[in-house]
Amino acid sequence: MAQAAPNVTIRRGIRVRELITGASAIPGVPHVTGVRTTSGEEIRADLVIDAMGRRSPACEWIISAGSRSPIEEAEDSNFAYFTRYFSGHQRPRRMGRALTPMGLFSILTLDGDNDTWSITLYTSSKNKAMRALRDTATFHRVVSACPRQAHWLDGEPITPVLLMAGVIDRYRRFVVDGQPVITGFAAVGDAWACTNPSAGRGLSVGLLHAQVLRNVARRHIDDPEAFSREYDAETESQVGPFYRNQIAADRARIAEMNALEEGMPVPAPNPVMAKLLVASSQDADVLRGMIEIAMCVALPQDVIARPRVAAKLAELDGYPLSPDPNIIDRYRMAALLGG
Repeated sequence: MAQAAPNVTIRRGIRVRELITGASAIPGVPHVTGVRTTSGEEIRADLVIDAMGRRSPACEWIISAGSRSPIEEAEDSNFAYFTRYFSGHQRPRRMGRALTPMGLFSILTLDGDNDTWSITLYTSSKNKAMRALRDTATFHRVVSACPRQAHWLDGEPITPVLLMAGVIDRYRRFVVDGQPVITGFAAVGDAWACTNPSAGRGLSVGLLHAQVLRNVARRHIDDPEAFSREYDAETESQVGPFYRNQIAADRARIAEMNALEEGMPVPAPNPVMAKLLVASSQDADVLRGMIEIAMCVALPQDVIARPRVAAKLAELDGYPLSPDPNIIDRYRMAALLGG
């Protein structure tokens, strides 16, 4: 579709080597006027957009262009993912949430296309015993112990158990101490900030961020300083909260997994989110709000402020939030891993 658009040119097989800079729009701040490819070709532009994803080298390019370093925060999420793909004539019926915490691990069941689907178990990368999940028999034994997901095994495996670890959460900001580090340049989606893939938010956040970029570009494409400042402000206010909420949720979940492994008391859950989960099984308005949160259509604080949702949560004040009886404790988990 992009290639058929009259105002879009796609160049395949061409790699960018560095940024080209020209006359500054802000004294002392480099201004990007295009890119130089590995072949030496120069491609000029009013705005260069970095959509290169979580491994974008743009920060190095910006520093090489004479700029001060952008803000960059990075940390390993400390999750390890074990995934197997399946195929069959009928995709499994969903009996629970796509992402379900099971104590020492969480299980993620996802529909694919062409009659395929996947099952992912993810856990703390510090838990060495869980590495046994690489074994297909062990993987299937653990999934079979999950009552709402066991039937997802009823297909033809089309891959071995695939391991992914070392996934970095990263956040970048291109305005430092109130001053843009560069103009004529914008990072969008995962090139701006990325989290672990367990919540599947990359596409949703990317689409939201692309809309912010489009709207700011419409207003300020001819004013590089105004564009850089407003894009930073709109990114922080409209998109940043989704990143920070996910980081907070990830840190809480990994702390819970590590405590369970060590036999220590589990940190108390976020009381509001815990009540939202309970209420979502009882009230359609709350359920819709939870779906909006998951799909990055609304922030938790916005959903909680809705009168109908607030009233439902108030009903749960003092309600005992019992743990899920299907959660697998550490002793049973050891037995499943050991066969």
